[in-house]
Amino acid sequence: MENTYSIKDLINLFLSKLWLIILFAVIGGAAGFCYTKFCMPLQYSSHMSMYVQCYTSTSGPTDYNDISKSKQLINTYIEVLKDDAVMNAVGGKLMNEFDEAVLAETFGSYQNRISPSSIRNCMRITSVTDTSVLTVSATTRSPEIAAAICNDVAEVAPKFLDDAIGVGQINYIDTAKVYPNPVGPNIKKNTALGAIAGAMLMALIILVIDFFDNTFKDPEALREKYKKAVVGEIQDFTTGRKKKGEDDHFKLTDENIPFYITESYKSLRTNITFALATSDKKIFAISSANPSEGKSTVSANTAIALAQGGNKVLLVDADMRKSVQHKIFDLKNKKGLSTAVSKMNSVEECIIRNVEDNLDVMCAGPIPPNPSELLASENMSQMLEKLSAEYSAIVIDTPPINVVTDAMELARNISGIILVTSYGKTTVDDMDSAMKKIEFANMNLLGFILNGIKIKKNGKYYSKYKYKSVYGYGNDPEQDDDDSSDSDNNNKSNSKENDKKDSKNNKKGKKGGK
Repeated sequence: MENTYSIKDLINLFLSKLWLIILFAVIGGAAGFCYTKFCMPLQYSSHMSMYVQCYTSTSGPTDYNDISKSKQLINTYIEVLKDDAVMNAVGGKLMNEFDEAVLAETFGSYQNRISPSSIRNCMRITSVTDTSVLTVSATTRSPEIAAAICNDVAEVAPKFLDDAIGVGQINYIDTAKVYPNPVGPNIKKNTALGAIAGAMLMALIILVIDFFDNTFKDPEALREKYKKAVVGEIQDFTTGRKKKGEDDHFKLTDENIPFYITESYKSLRTNITFALATSDKKIFAISSANPSEGKSTVSANTAIALAQGGNKVLLVDADMRKSVQHKIFDLKNKKGLSTAVSKMNSVEECIIRNVEDNLDVMCAGPIPPNPSELLASENMSQMLEKLSAEYSAIVIDTPPINVVTDAMELARNISGIILVTSYGKTTVDDMDSAMKKIEFANMNLLGFILNGIKIKKNGKYYSKYKYKSVYGYGNDPEQDDDDSSDSDNNNKSNSKENDKKDSKNNKKGKKGGK
């Protein structure tokens, strides 16, 4: 799955992780402040100015030609003053003026001489624009040494310039003074640079992680890659709601289910109805590529949504290795699919009636030694054939496709399968592997459900009042129930009646059929 970015994509990506960028900016700024404040030594600066003359006479008026010639000499003078010979002469004078310990602390090392480069790194010689004035400045750990460097350069400069060039002369205007106030390090500047560096580093990390992230987060990408419809987009609202030891399963009939979750399943109900419109059997399976992608919760709520639309629905827990539906509906699991197919109990004994209005549930039952063989057996086919005449829709919760082959064994008995894809968790490789197994079993893929979408208010996946169906049918709160009930039931019940029914179920929160 190729990752391409537009400016809008980048902005949305960085805004979604803005708290991380701000956090790293604060950390970077704090690091810059602490390093500058406690690790970097104080720096002191001093300076002086020298005037360049192009004539050697000390008397007589200065004309404009002299000034022009002086400007031409300035660049030459600067290069001469930076020469090693001048630096060695300055170093010799410093050795006579200061103790070895002071010089060693300032220049890093001291072995009977100061290197020309160490002095050159401490000083700057620049020309003042449109003048014949040179400015010599020095910055060191010692204010006395900074002033001494400037004064020593001014003292040795005339001799070296006269020997090297022999034209003009240089005079210093004033001596360099000792300034006790430090000029560095710049705490504000380094703190700001640290904050910027931290923010940029985090932005780069976010971009790299997102670029190499091959999980599905966009329904359109899922639709385009496999050329199949995304029949449902279920938002995540369980994050932060779980208490320690609790799972994240929920039912539409539970209290405090958000409006957008209800609307998502209404849209899913409509889309499944259209997907099964041309099928003789209204039996379909719901599975996922891997465990823990929410397929059992989606199966339960899909069955509830279909039942709320007026359909007579049976939910079958075919995940006999790790059954969940009895936990979701708070039912007993002593009898179920395994005992019904193996004819240890009758089918009627294994179906728990009216768990919710219009919804019956067949739990998985005790764990059998041969789940795949039971699902592929003739008894299973006969049972589904018989039940299909009784129910408007049968929803089968099957194990993950990439873990076991149980779902594939149902291919000849069902109209198709819906794959649940977990937002930001299911990878392209996971889905590719599942698709290969579905194609090999010649199973009809009805579509995908993107589950656990992170809510983005006013964004791509969420709106408080509107939710767009994959088939283009708008799910307005007042209109959706009417559309879905007409397609599901082919009767004349309107949206108000179904809304009352949904409200009634939400208030009851039934535990049914123990």
